[in-house]
Amino acid sequence: MFLRPHQRSKDGKDHTYWSLVETVRTANGPRQRTLCYLGELNSSAQSCWLKTVEVFNQQGEAQQLKLFPSQVEPPADDPQVARVLVDRVRLERTRQFGACFLGWELWRRLSLDGFFEEAVDGDPADVPWSRVAALLAINRLCAPGSELAVEERWYPSTALDDLLEIEEGKINDTRLYRCLDRILPHKTKLERHLKERYGELFGAEFDVLLYDLTSTYVEGAAEKNPMMCRGYSRDHRPDCEQMVIALIVNSEGFPFSYETFNGNRADVSTMETILRMVERKYGKARRIWVMDRGIVSEENLKAIRQRGGLYLVGTPRSQMKKFEAELLQDDWTRVRPEVEVKQVAVSQGEETYILCRTDGRKEKEKAIRKRFSTRMELAFERLQKTIAAGRLKDRNKMGGGWEKFRLDTPKSMICSMSLCGTRPKAYVWFGRSKKNARPGATCGKVRICCAPIFRRSRPSSSGRSTCN
Repeated sequence: MFLRPHQRSKDGKDHTYWSLVETVRTANGPRQRTLCYLGELNSSAQSCWLKTVEVFNQQGEAQQLKLFPSQVEPPADDPQVARVLVDRVRLERTRQFGACFLGWELWRRLSLDGFFEEAVDGDPADVPWSRVAALLAINRLCAPGSELAVEERWYPSTALDDLLEIEEGKINDTRLYRCLDRILPHKTKLERHLKERYGELFGAEFDVLLYDLTSTYVEGAAEKNPMMCRGYSRDHRPDCEQMVIALIVNSEGFPFSYETFNGNRADVSTMETILRMVERKYGKARRIWVMDRGIVSEENLKAIRQRGGLYLVGTPRSQMKKFEAELLQDDWTRVRPEVEVKQVAVSQGEETYILCRTDGRKEKEKAIRKRFSTRMELAFERLQKTIAAGRLKDRNKMGGGWEKFRLDTPKSMICSMSLCGTRPKAYVWFGRSKKNARPGATCGKVRICCAPIFRRSRPSSSGRSTCN
């Protein structure tokens, strides 16, 4: 509610008329409604109207609002009026609130505040360890970073000190690291609590489990950590020692559990340990495991079947020859705009094979082989020019450049070169050995004939199963 001036000229004089207006919400948006016309107001009448206007809300409660039109100076003796120098106004210490408040609310909805108060708040501390744990979790949700980055940059820019009631200057990287040490012994209880609470809130199911591994490395000796070893580096840092991390999530991506292994542990050797760990924490159940081909072995699949489980796993390319006839047929089923599948049942077997091909994978394979064939043709042209110019006459040295190039070829190809007079000729095979390889094209013209193969266990109690 406010006063609105209306200007009007009459007989060569300017007159100002006033009306009392309020803003109301309508279906077409906010509109202004005139409550009454006040006419011309002298200085004393303006002072009366400037004092207060009584406004009633929907509950019928009265509220006094000050009215200060820009054209009229407020009374100098009003104690509720403060003058502000606009050019001296500045904004200081802006802090993030919305994301932090959401993280704190999720933390309480999952009942993690009570869990950590019971688990780690037994000993007196300047800052309750449960609040430090909440700070770390909210950081991972909003802006993941190192403990040092949390202390120096992220935490001072948030409103967590007010939300978590933490005194100023009490958060440092040492306290954050100590909190992690206190949480680790409660790992199993925490995983069980999260699984139960998350399932209650969102109706999550944990029958289908996706399992994969990754690694993290350190740039140091790490002499006091026996798990740090050199191994296959997914970060392309074979010069650094690393640790292997195994992660299990459900079909919605919710973390089910995790384990750590030595840095030189092979992926295929972790499956038995993971199966025993899951049974120890959550009991035996008929779970469906989804894995890539790097973890697959007959021993691992046998272990899953012995526990009554099912699986959907990637199959090594070495078994592609078994399904060569099915790959060449056109009876594929398109399940997505760029994905085609075909189900192949193996007679007298416990498994069903699913052939899968995608347009994206096809283009990727073409690009790989095109790059390879282009490099090979350029190598032949350089070798042929060198021989034709007479700079290379020793037949024993002619294969030197080709041997260096052959070592850089994809592992799924085998290359060989022979000389017909002074003209080199190359042969390309698909496969890891010439004995089991399929002949491809010659002189670098590589033929594409491949598709990923997935295999799944066949349910014993029901013949129905799905693959998305």
